Amino acid sequence: MLSGRQEMRYFLGSGKRGRTYLFQQQGYWFEAPINWYAKKQVWDMTPHYLDAREMPLTLPVDPGCLHCHASGAASALPDARNHYAGEPFAEGGITCAACHGDAGAHLASGGKVHMLNIDALAPVRRDSVCLNCHLEGQAGVERLGKQIEKFKPGDDLFDYTLFFVYRNENGSGGRATSQWEALLKSACKQKSGDKLTCTTCHDPHGSPAPGERVVFYRQRCIGCHNAAGFAEKHHPENPDCTECHMARPPSNDIAHEQVTDHWIKKSVSQERLPLATSGDLVTVGGMATSDRDLGLAYAQMAVRGDRAARERAMELLRRAETQSVETKKDHELHAQLGFLEQIDGKTDEATKEYKLALEADEYDALAAGDLALIEAQRHDAREAIRLWGSVFAHDPAQLKAGMNLAVTECVQGERDAAHETLDRMLVFSPDDGQAKSFAAEIRTGRQGCGQP
Repeated sequence: MLSGRQEMRYFLGSGKRGRTYLFQQQGYWFEAPINWYAKKQVWDMTPHYLDAREMPLTLPVDPGCLHCHASGAASALPDARNHYAGEPFAEGGITCAACHGDAGAHLASGGKVHMLNIDALAPVRRDSVCLNCHLEGQAGVERLGKQIEKFKPGDDLFDYTLFFVYRNENGSGGRATSQWEALLKSACKQKSGDKLTCTTCHDPHGSPAPGERVVFYRQRCIGCHNAAGFAEKHHPENPDCTECHMARPPSNDIAHEQVTDHWIKKSVSQERLPLATSGDLVTVGGMATSDRDLGLAYAQMAVRGDRAARERAMELLRRAETQSVETKKDHELHAQLGFLEQIDGKTDEATKEYKLALEADEYDALAAGDLALIEAQRHDAREAIRLWGSVFAHDPAQLKAGMNLAVTECVQGERDAAHETLDRMLVFSPDDGQAKSFAAEIRTGRQGCGQP
């Protein structure tokens, strides 16, 4: 039985849909594993952990999460994506500056200097203000040298990140944050072009009261669909346009939530949409992509078990590796290519890629952790301990590295070091059954260190 106390420092979310609570350990910030789901008025496990048998207490809070759920998100320290020098964000909630940019000059001038006029921006920059948080895709790939938390209103989002979906995806793809991908398929968007954007139908400063929603959104539809009195003649008995044309099936990726499918079809089903798991990847919005970015997107699909995606990723990343001297700085490309080579059984090639990744970023946990596994298989225990030790020292959420480190230390006869590693694991993940069991075996002598 797990017991103890932990201070929840912040929560994210207004409470309309739900809330996620944050805590920190030694400068590392984590999500609480229990969320509040407001629509159903229930406490339940965080998304993706509904079937967990152990309490997950090392769910990292990174800048990619915070830049949408808070304002003034800090950049993480280089050693771990949830390690911060101070508070992880400047202000809770979404402030004016999140959409309208820095308010310093506006405030200093007493309002005479206007803040950013979003409607005056080029369409892609205008849309980027919303899509910065309301676009997810099947895979997101940051462009080399870019960080999404550096995005500012007025920027082109696609200069920072490219988003990919399967070409054969069905509407929203079943994802809770998928409105733009589906809208791009709709006849409404295709016929309206840049004229139609998120704020055509949504007021970003507030939502209509429940009793006003049907009339509010019907007026948005009528703005385009009232030729020759169409709106008065089209099902006057049911003024809720969305009921027939915008399905609300259950989400595939967030518990207790629904997807409002923005495909806007003539007839829809409220059944859960099938989640596409294979096929050709394309960029959302038809943005041009490089071999590097497309290869990294396929690599993300490969991690989910798609063998065809693995082969495609390897082909693209190998080609990208030869195309520019900039790849020397691209730890993500080398780490992912190393991973693909390793699962293909090509350990020499994987070793080369992992070392290139670590030259570009000494804190790359994927490269260091998987290289340690190769070194252990080569019976170089000292190098494996050095690599796993570095990973776990800098990022305690890397529990597999911690466990591998403890086991290898014990096999090498370093009983005290193994105990120290296991103790640190249990500080950050006190419900880790494997760590608890191994620590007990060492303590009672059932596991003698120094014995393989």
